[in-house]
Amino acid sequence: MTLVDDLYINRLSIRLEKFKRVKSSLYNFRCPYCGDSQKNKNKARGYFFQVNGRMVFKCHNCGIGKTTANFLKEQAPDLYSEYQVEKYRRNSTGKSTTVEKFTVPDTTPHFKKPDDLQSIESLNIVHPAKKYLLNRKIPESSLSRIYYVDKFKKWVNTKKKTFDSLQNDRPRIIIPLIRTDGTWFGIQGRSLAPHATLRYITIMFEDHQKIFGLDSINPEDTVYVTEGPFDSLFIDNSIAMCGSDVDLSNYDYRFVFVFDNEPRNRQIVTKIARAAEQGHKVVIWPKTVKVKDINDMVLAGLNPSAIIKDNTFTGLEAKLRLNNWKKV
Repeated sequence: MTLVDDLYINRLSIRLEKFKRVKSSLYNFRCPYCGDSQKNKNKARGYFFQVNGRMVFKCHNCGIGKTTANFLKEQAPDLYSEYQVEKYRRNSTGKSTTVEKFTVPDTTPHFKKPDDLQSIESLNIVHPAKKYLLNRKIPESSLSRIYYVDKFKKWVNTKKKTFDSLQNDRPRIIIPLIRTDGTWFGIQGRSLAPHATLRYITIMFEDHQKIFGLDSINPEDTVYVTEGPFDSLFIDNSIAMCGSDVDLSNYDYRFVFVFDNEPRNRQIVTKIARAAEQGHKVVIWPKTVKVKDINDMVLAGLNPSAIIKDNTFTGLEAKLRLNNWKKV
């Protein structure tokens, strides 16, 4: 099904040099990855074309190939979230598309904790959701902050009409996004299926920065900022960014940014550099740590809090450490 792909390729077209529609389901433009020819500005060797009912990108200069989803994720993240929503609503994400998160903005009034959700803490020890979190060594003291629902789409629709179809409705762990006054402004739903196409679905009940943990911190102390909610549960006084576009500039806190340990990830390297440039403290993981994130460190028997304490830097030292750590 290419209707959604075609729609978003056309929305993207004004951002792509020398973009033209060659024929149905075939588009040509200058590749944004390699820039095409530097000598001939009229060269255009990037293409979107149809393969097995889906649109894909391929550059015949640098050889890069991407699904439409991954192309949007990297080249137009603002359109990527909308694209995911549309694909999911039409039940056409497909296993070949790497899709992990999407956001549905709205202005629905926020509310306190719904009465129709069970906390993970209250579930039987053999319940799949509780077993999943305990196997990840999520602290038992944090299980009261996380919830479970049998039919995710159906439950979401009772709070805000989001899904037109309830087909393939599945259980999900509910991670609430809560203000300091206890009101919910959004949720993340984490799939229990090991190979789910959409592992995380973020539903926003109103326009708000996608932040987990605002209700559980002391703003007078140092606030640690992790990439994922589960990671934040291992670090005292921490919040998590539930999306790459989170802006924390409106919060007058003393932040320490704790990004994932991915020195080859250009996005993460850029985020660390930006945080350091803004004067924040950042964690630069030592090269002895080989795993990707805080949860993996716990599973590997490491003490992430101690590692963070010994590897937090600011200013020039942070920039020097980052240059030595990164591999891009």
